[in-house]
Amino acid sequence: MLSKQNDRVVLSISWNILLLFTGSVLSAVAIKGILIPKQFLAGGATGLALLLHYFLPKLPVGLIYFILNIPLFVFGWMLVGRRFLMYSLIGVFIFSGVMFWPFPVIPVHDMILSALAAGIMIGVGAGIILRSMGSAGGTDILSVILYKRFSIRPGKTVLGFNCLLLILASLRVPLEMILYTLIYLYVSSHFMNFVVSGLSQRKFVMIISPYWKQISGEIMQRLQRGVTVVRGQGGYSGHELHILYSVVTITELSRFKEIIRRIDPQAFVVVTDTLEVMGKRIGNQPHW
Repeated sequence: MLSKQNDRVVLSISWNILLLFTGSVLSAVAIKGILIPKQFLAGGATGLALLLHYFLPKLPVGLIYFILNIPLFVFGWMLVGRRFLMYSLIGVFIFSGVMFWPFPVIPVHDMILSALAAGIMIGVGAGIILRSMGSAGGTDILSVILYKRFSIRPGKTVLGFNCLLLILASLRVPLEMILYTLIYLYVSSHFMNFVVSGLSQRKFVMIISPYWKQISGEIMQRLQRGVTVVRGQGGYSGHELHILYSVVTITELSRFKEIIRRIDPQAFVVVTDTLEVMGKRIGNQPHW
């Protein structure tokens, strides 16, 4: 029994370190292969450290980055959890080490295409890192704190922080370079959100049909999903109605609609996105 538990612990640790490593490598390739050669501004805590270094040249970037991470790790310890902090420390060491590797320059000459490519790579890389139980430090920690406290998606936090950073950078950097940087930051925030939560997106479905018993039975038997039945009344007809509510994964939605069409093609169906879902089996909250 203990052996199986130990095996699961080792597997979990290995998987999380692999996610941190994979995301760090992908991000480092974009930074050293596109951002630095094209002289784009960096985002997050790294970008803020560079900006402060421009204003205070005597302070090294590494020292500024370390100081900026101290309050973030303290808040992460108090508001997120010790497990997250420990994995984040591992992530910081991995990301810092990977940044010393000699990655080749990616041969994309058009500035807009370079911004798009960097945004996709860094967004996916950051998303993979946040799919683990830790982060790579910097604004990743801030993103997780705000997500847990206020349900603000990580990509929005990163984009908002970077927009403020670009406003400060406009005092020293040409406007054209800031606009190129803004493109890559916008793209990266969307891909980060997609990797973190888009793949586990849940759909909320409302169904009104006189065949509500057959539909609810099929959903529970074939999809193994729960259904809530609410009594209602038609506003125009005044007839009594039975309204079905259910939450399904994005991969189950097509089968869900097929069940409804087969039983009642005239059913009234509303499908909406969910921000997050809490609950056993169908919940999709990150495990930070």
